Amino acid sequence: MITLTLPSPLEGEGVRRTGEGKKILCLAIFAMMVCACSRGAPSLDEAREKMISQQIVWQGITNPKVIETMKTVPREEFVLPQYRDRAYEDLEVPIGEDQTLDRPYEDALMLDAMGLVPTDRILEVGTGAGYVAALISRLAKEVYTIEILEPLATTARERLKRLGYTNITVRHGDGFIGWKEAAPFDAMILTCSPDHVPTPLIEQLKEGGRIVLPLGGEERFQEILLYVKKDGKLILAKRLTAATFVPMEGKIKQP
Repeated sequence: MITLTLPSPLEGEGVRRTGEGKKILCLAIFAMMVCACSRGAPSLDEAREKMISQQIVWQGITNPKVIETMKTVPREEFVLPQYRDRAYEDLEVPIGEDQTLDRPYEDALMLDAMGLVPTDRILEVGTGAGYVAALISRLAKEVYTIEILEPLATTARERLKRLGYTNITVRHGDGFIGWKEAAPFDAMILTCSPDHVPTPLIEQLKEGGRIVLPLGGEERFQEILLYVKKDGKLILAKRLTAATFVPMEGKIKQP
């Protein structure tokens, strides 16, 4: 609370005549308004901490490596400028091209399920703004990420370079066919939803590798699933949660 001490009408000869008292009062009111505004608008650091505690940890994600990664990657850099102050809310925030970032909890859940180690080489299908690739890059050796929308691929590449993420390679292309020349991969993540796991991705995944994705395509019900490759086939390892992601585009829709 701010306490104001103003001159009394009898203090200081000539105060009322010169209007000095009014000037002091106006300055004091302005100071109060500035303080109130600063208290009412939490900083991005505060919003990030709130996201961690109320959206991620509260829902059961306690992996310290994932938590630290979510703290250090600046999510506000991956949304449209006018939405920076909403970057840490439990929302799908716009990134351009009619696309959005996934909810923070979904990112943390998928990241945790992948079980990443520092030597892993990762394929991501669906770069978007590059946020998930940035998260993964802090936990793995190399990230190869594919985006079917060329404007998003271009801006993501520029953004990641500007922010100093040097172990991420961005490609504009169809994630359905994967990235054969960079294969095999230790793990894969899809941030778009196919109605089945594309065969090329299975072929490019190492034996024992993991793939996490929202399966369902354009169906009303999607589910984030974790698969492990065993004897050349995918084995369902864990059902994570229901979800709503954009459908996978490109070759997967061809007859």
